[in-house]
Amino acid sequence: MRISLRSFLCCGAFLLAAAAPVAAQTPAQAEVPLDRVVAVVGTRAITWFELQERINTMRQEGVPVPSDSATLLQFSREVLNQMIDDEVLLQKATEMKLEVAEADLTSSVDRQVKQVRDQFATEAEFRTAIARAGMGTPEEYRRFLTDQIRRAQLQQRLVDSLRLVGEIVPVNVTDREVQEAFDRQRARLPQRPASITFRQIVIPTQASAAAKERAKAKAESLLAEIKGGAPFEQVAKREGMDGTREIGGDLGWARPGQMVPEFERWIFSLRPGTLGPVIETPFGFHVIRVDRRQPGEVRSRHILIRPDIDSADVERTRLLADSVATRWRAGTPFDSLTKKYHDFGSKEETSVLSPYPVDSLPASYRNAVADKAVGDIVTFSIPGVGDVPKFVVLQIASFQQGGEPRLADWSERIRQSLSQEGGFRRFIDTLRKGTYISVRLEPVPGPAS
Repeated sequence: MRISLRSFLCCGAFLLAAAAPVAAQTPAQAEVPLDRVVAVVGTRAITWFELQERINTMRQEGVPVPSDSATLLQFSREVLNQMIDDEVLLQKATEMKLEVAEADLTSSVDRQVKQVRDQFATEAEFRTAIARAGMGTPEEYRRFLTDQIRRAQLQQRLVDSLRLVGEIVPVNVTDREVQEAFDRQRARLPQRPASITFRQIVIPTQASAAAKERAKAKAESLLAEIKGGAPFEQVAKREGMDGTREIGGDLGWARPGQMVPEFERWIFSLRPGTLGPVIETPFGFHVIRVDRRQPGEVRSRHILIRPDIDSADVERTRLLADSVATRWRAGTPFDSLTKKYHDFGSKEETSVLSPYPVDSLPASYRNAVADKAVGDIVTFSIPGVGDVPKFVVLQIASFQQGGEPRLADWSERIRQSLSQEGGFRRFIDTLRKGTYISVRLEPVPGPAS
């Protein structure tokens, strides 16, 4: 069972279909007693009209609806059973005094109405579609949406809260149940994409020693200026070379593990209001000040000075990447090369050993591995900080062609889904046992002859 709004609320399919010419009703259709009660749940009656409304909505969503009377009756019973489940959940939510914030509800309704309205060229077409769908005026349609969204959000809040306190417990699922569910869903599952695993060494473009010395000297001069009384924030706005420049170098609150190690060692050791020495990280040279501390967090500012990097530096790094690739092909261990050349400071991954869809790779990676074989080592550039590239030396560890979905790829997801659904079904069945439910759905008689 779905705890969500039906898709026509988002896409307006029901209204779009209603905008089409309306066929004349047959006598049998005209005589259907739409106000007939088909089920009672607690004190709430579900009418034939509500059941037909749900079925029509499902039809607009693309759900096949049977045409012969016997099969249609069975289908209607299944849909009615879902509606009873919905009502049981809503009554439980009311019992628990759960509510939906009006501000959230209004925002959701406004968004839904706009999405539907935008699909019609004029206001007149929109109003005509609403009328043909049996929803009256835009105001009545809005009230309908509000009720549907409130019901859906209440159900979701109920399920979330009960799962949180452990009242909806997942059930055990057997391998046979997983296999059967996979067999039922196989035709609807997406094709398995081609996937790849690889190891890589990412080499950042380094400035020359002379450029680094100039950048360090610049940072040292700014530190001296601040120690001499210049406001840190003003110096940061004047000299900073990263995105924090406009806000005076403010880095906000940081927890351990969020910054590069060299930077973290200092900000978590300084007292509030104190300056650190000029430090170097993979990004350049930093002047640091810690502003505030609280358990597990530090708020700091910095001024980043990057060394100048020119085309000669980029070319030198490209040649270095080619050299690393040659040594790797010749048998130098990957771990040794990684330890010496890889950009650990920027937290670049060294290995992607879980199959990764080729189509989801960045374009630079996708182009580099195209037409390559397992074991091949390639070099290519990727964007770095600003306009400065990094160079990747990559070896393809495995490659799997795409094809039909396999149980091995879906078993865990199917198992989790069945486990959650089973626990949810058991919970609803428990609610139903404690609720008065009377089902009164019978075949609708045809017109009198």
